Amino acid sequence: MSNKELLTSSYDFTLPDELIASYPASPRDHAKLLVYDRATDTITHTFFYNLEEFLPKECALIFNDTKVIKARLFGQKPSGGKIELLINRALNACDVNVYIRGKVKAGSEIFFEDNLKAKVTKLNDDGSREVNFYQNDTLLRFEDLLPIIDKIGHIPLPPYIQRADEDEDANEYQSVFACQEGAVAAPTASLHFTPAQHERICKNHKHAYVTLHVGSGTFKPVEADIITEHPMHSEYYDISPQAQAILDSNIPIVSVGTTSTRTIEFYARHKEQTKGEANLFLHPNNKPLRVNHLLTNFHLPKSTLLMLVASFVGLQKTQELYAEAIKEKYRFYSYGDAMLIL
Repeated sequence: MSNKELLTSSYDFTLPDELIASYPASPRDHAKLLVYDRATDTITHTFFYNLEEFLPKECALIFNDTKVIKARLFGQKPSGGKIELLINRALNACDVNVYIRGKVKAGSEIFFEDNLKAKVTKLNDDGSREVNFYQNDTLLRFEDLLPIIDKIGHIPLPPYIQRADEDEDANEYQSVFACQEGAVAAPTASLHFTPAQHERICKNHKHAYVTLHVGSGTFKPVEADIITEHPMHSEYYDISPQAQAILDSNIPIVSVGTTSTRTIEFYARHKEQTKGEANLFLHPNNKPLRVNHLLTNFHLPKSTLLMLVASFVGLQKTQELYAEAIKEKYRFYSYGDAMLIL
């Protein structure tokens, strides 16, 4: 492997603004699909509704069933000044890691609709904050906070979708099989499945679900010059018994998305752990051990997700595939088009 594959600068590319998807394809499965077959080194351009034609006959699909919460809250300080809070993750029953746009200190209080308030308990070096939430001055457990923010919060669209969330995003920025609340970003490869297509594929293939609550760290670019020096964020995961049985078997796996991949590959390295914190960073120096095929979207420059793609096909082929996608005007990022690596 060349040193080039470990340089963060190797994973940079220029994307025309018009290829950043602000809205999803409609219907969902009408997104474009680039299929790359490693065995024959061939690229096929098609649409997501043709996905089944390309899936290996003997394979199992692993989906991430996490559900995006309405993690963006708009509130005010006691002075009346406006402030924005983004929930990142629950740390335990009552302590919540958040990002706050606006100056706060330990002890600061932020007020929201529905008699909800957040009290800042800690300022972290990475720019995040720890808070406790209260309603009518009663300390809330995270599970009791969820129905409140579902009513008053906003879907946390990624920063590159430069618009406010709309009513439709509550459905569109969510997979049709999402059921485990806790993510602040969607597992985007999953967004392309319609209920009918998902049902059809599940009828014809073995399948199972893992849960990985995607955190906002998924959007954090790698800032270290050498990718192996990047401190990888961790996220809560839970592997169902059905998924564990597939992972422990020899059947080839199609991983639906980078988040499912990180979960599967973390388990491949720590087999006794079916739930906990996953902080695995896949790149050309740390290749997949268990996932055979990857279904994914097109990712940000210098992102750990782009480096994960390179762990499957190498840096040079990743650059070629992305250049081809740009030439063919594929739409990029969360609401964009998809790629299947066979």
